[in-house]
This record gives sequence, structure tokens and C-alpha cells, in this order.
Amino acid sequence: MTMPFYVAPEQVMKDRAEYAQKGIARGRSLVATTYADGILIVAENPSRSLHKVSEIYDRIAFAGVGKYNEFDQLRVAGIRHADTKGFAFSREDVDARSLANLYAQFLGTVFTHEMKPLEVEILVAELGSDGRQDQLYHVAYEGTITDEDRFAVLGGDAESLAERFGESFQDGWTLAAALGACRRTLAGPDRRLVAQDLEVAILARGDARRAFRRINGTELARLLSEETDGADPGTDAPDKESSGTDSASSPDALGDGEPTAG
Repeated sequence: MTMPFYVAPEQVMKDRAEYAQKGIARGRSLVATTYADGILIVAENPSRSLHKVSEIYDRIAFAGVGKYNEFDQLRVAGIRHADTKGFAFSREDVDARSLANLYAQFLGTVFTHEMKPLEVEILVAELGSDGRQDQLYHVAYEGTITDEDRFAVLGGDAESLAERFGESFQDGWTLAAALGACRRTLAGPDRRLVAQDLEVAILARGDARRAFRRINGTELARLLSEETDGADPGTDAPDKESSGTDSASSPDALGDGEPTAG
């Protein structure tokens, strides 16, 4: 009788974690931060149709890094859950915390019981209203949920990027200043990102029920120009072309392990 191979549970969990971490690290990073009038989310993403940042509900946004087809399935599931809950109860009952908890439970279950974990990290952001603070929930591949205070960095070398961004963070800064800091953090010391390399969205305070809005085209170029004009000399890195692995013609143009949408 052939005996099955025995692998310690600790080793299984370690191997799954390493697998997921490697997949996520191959992707391009994402930065979300609070600013004077709301929440800003900036991702390095040259694609104009495969979005890493999307709207979930009235004042809630979703962002993901890793395998595009995997985090896009989570986005769709979140929209369906929010719509169902808002219809069955009230729109005010839909909140980012409960949605992040559902994501965390699902990711934790997959990580523990399935052969392959999901190679994703996600962010659920909610714009505060009626005196409530803005919320940023970072959900990791194994289901760990973190309530971020002022900003969150996902994907790639998140620790070093978070340290770099934290040095420039300012409470109550303008949208242009926050956008410039996000761009410099994502670019690093050796590259310069232009408007076509970025996907930018905000949750903005105002009278409208839906707070989510994308920033692109001439508006994005203007904001980047305003930040550059107001920055100190030498703030931005020298203008260099992106490496071949980050070009839009690369099979991994999104940096998320999928050349096309799943």
C-alpha cells in the first residue's frame, strides 16, 4: 500500500504565502491617501480599459493589485453585495467595513482550504460623511484586514514605498500635492511617470450622492503640471523612459499577471 506524502501544515501555509507574495510582487503598486477634500487613489496602469480602481457604491471605492482576473471577480461580487444590501435595507447600511470583512473572510477561506491562494491585495475606501472619518481598509491575500490611518500602499515593494510616501505625507494637503507625492512614490528614483502611465480616481466631498470620479485627460495633465510647477527644484526624478518590462507593449502591461481581462 502506497503511503501519501506528509507535509506539515506550517510548511503548506508558508508555501502558499510565498506563492501569493511572489505573484503580487510582480505587479505594479498602488497608493491611496486622504487629502483636504476626500480620498485619492493612484495606480500605475497604462491600460485605458482594464481598471484597477473602481466604484463599489455611493461613497465606496475598490482598488486591487495582483492578478487582474482574480481581483476583478472580487470587485463584481462586492458591487452585487452592496446593491442587494442597499435595496433590501437602505443605502446608509452599505459601508466599507462590512464589505472589507466579507472580502477578508473569502480570501482567508480560499487561502486555507484551496490548493492555490488568490494572488491579490485589495483596498476598500469609504468617504466619511456626517462627521465620520474617511476609512481605508487593506485586505491581504490571506484574509488579514488592516484599518489604515492616513494612507495605504499595495503591491510591489509596499514597505519601502510606504516609508517613502510617509515622509512626504501632509495632513490636509491639496489634490495636486497629494497626486504629485503619489506619482513620485510609484516612480521611484530612476523613473518619471506621465499622465498616460497613471490611473487616478477620487472620492470627493460634495452634494452629489455618488462621490467616485475618475481623473484623466486634460484634468490629470493640469493637476500634474500644477504640482510640478509648485515643487522644489530637483523634486522629480530625471525624465527617463520606462523599462521594457513596464511598457504598454509588454504582455504584463498591467503588471498584474494577466495580459487580458479574465
